[in-house]
Amino acid sequence: MTATGAPPPLPGPAGADVCAVVLAAGEGRRLRPLTEHLPKALCPVGNVPLLDRALERVAALGFAAPATVAVNACYLGEQVVRHVGDRARLSVEPGDPLGTSGGVANLRSWIDGRGVLVGNADAYLAAPDTRPGPDIAALLAGWDGRTVRLLGQPVAGPPRPGDFGRYRFAGFSLLPWARVRDLPVEPAELVHTVWRPAEAAGELEVVEFSGRYLDTGTPADYLAANLDAAGGGSLVDPTAEVTGAHRAAVIGAGAVVRGSVERCVVWPGGLVRAAEHLTDAIRVGDTLTVPALPTPVPGR
Repeated sequence: MTATGAPPPLPGPAGADVCAVVLAAGEGRRLRPLTEHLPKALCPVGNVPLLDRALERVAALGFAAPATVAVNACYLGEQVVRHVGDRARLSVEPGDPLGTSGGVANLRSWIDGRGVLVGNADAYLAAPDTRPGPDIAALLAGWDGRTVRLLGQPVAGPPRPGDFGRYRFAGFSLLPWARVRDLPVEPAELVHTVWRPAEAAGELEVVEFSGRYLDTGTPADYLAANLDAAGGGSLVDPTAEVTGAHRAAVIGAGAVVRGSVERCVVWPGGLVRAAEHLTDAIRVGDTLTVPALPTPVPGR
């Protein structure tokens, strides 16, 4: 396994030898009950659905039409299909989600010999002074079409089981066709079918991402991503009605906030009554409140 450092210049639009897949089929069980209403990929961060953030990022790299970018869907898949429309090729998985590996394999006939940039829709990335797209361009630049590349966030301390050396996977990978063509269309994860085998063969490269990465998999991380998107202040949709106090909050379209909110997300159409005081929480509708307290770090 090798690691690359500073990103080279942004490459031109992707050619026919590379396509992109945004994975949006998962249920997001750790985010329940939020994901009883929306699939995880459509949960808003900074008042923008996570899936739109991913599609905008890959579009900035040249993957911006159904011939070059695909989205898979399964859990509450009709919402994903409706939301994507004709912006991407859609791959609807019947039954239970196929996982990251099976989801890519299910698109094999569409990938058709190309390398594939695979991104998790639920990955929140933000790099200082670099717009989405160019912030991950190093994954593509200078690629030989044979190695497996992962976007990795440097981590301090001893490695954990899921790490790759001193890096933690940060939501995007680049796979050669040789590693995709024989993947079975069955539930499986890329970490087992592609990444670790490539690492064992000395064919894995980690491209460093020095910005902020969160997988938004828990209410605490989902809240943290929203607060990061708000830049330390509050982000209020112009159509929201806010007469109460707010501090470090993200308030969605059509929301009504008459009480006070601090370190909170109020989903579009949400209601916070005058007598309510919410802290470290996500409000959906007029009654659902999901606590989002930071997860304690062992040993601290």
